[in-house]
Amino acid sequence: MEIPVIKMDQLHGKKRSETLSLLHNACAQWGFFWLENHGVNEDLMNKMKDLVNKHYEQDKEKNFYSSEKAKILDYEKASSNVDWECSFMYRHQPKSNSHDIPELLRATVFEYAEEVIKLAQQLAAVMSENLGLDKDYIEKAFSKPSVGIKVAKYPRCSHPELVMGLREHTDAGGIILLFQDELVPGLEFLKDGKWIAIPPTEGNRIFVNLGDQIEVMTNGIYKSICHRVLPNKNGSRLSIATFYNPGADAIIYPAPKLTYPSQYRFQDYLNFYSTTKFSDKVSRFQTTKAILK
Repeated sequence: MEIPVIKMDQLHGKKRSETLSLLHNACAQWGFFWLENHGVNEDLMNKMKDLVNKHYEQDKEKNFYSSEKAKILDYEKASSNVDWECSFMYRHQPKSNSHDIPELLRATVFEYAEEVIKLAQQLAAVMSENLGLDKDYIEKAFSKPSVGIKVAKYPRCSHPELVMGLREHTDAGGIILLFQDELVPGLEFLKDGKWIAIPPTEGNRIFVNLGDQIEVMTNGIYKSICHRVLPNKNGSRLSIATFYNPGADAIIYPAPKLTYPSQYRFQDYLNFYSTTKFSDKVSRFQTTKAILK
């Protein structure tokens, strides 16, 4: 299956309507897609990638392979509760933990977060527009959005059949923007009951997936999708995932405009239906809901 590709620059110009439609389908039918021409500085992305790899090789790799987690492979015994990853979390807003971040990365990860936030805001706006909501609906509903970056390496694994890189899950938050390895595969998403391999990144593409709160806020129109990471015996995989999430105190609920009407008498609906049978059903639901208020 061909994973949807959204070219962000085409949201400005003759292909805007077509691109909005592609994005809506990707969010509703897939829950994940590639972003191209996204505007995040490519030199900054390359610098981020190089520094993360350097930090891992200099400061983390040796310790990982001598850790208790890695010793499980010595016994060649499968484990269902071990994630074969080496990671740290950078919290950007509302309160930064930059003092916990390796000094080598501190300035670059801040700059990278600032750029990716702008991209997340653009996506939130066009997603809201596609749903017939005010363009700032998702951003306002997130109520002072929380932003963090999970920086991870999935180390080369001599026995990948014994562990998972990261066990299958959906993401708890909102919009996730992933900058990943250009050589080593491993990420898989569940689509129509089958695991779909996400290939390594080409040309600094960004991979986007939606979290649970987007599914709730859109009343199930957009989907959060189960995914996992498989370890690889031939190389270590890079993953830099930015999470654009609701603030901790945000109250999450389906957008009222997207919910079905409730508690109506079927005969009343039929009376209205008789004059609107050949119109759009969504408009009919919305009108029914308005009448019942």
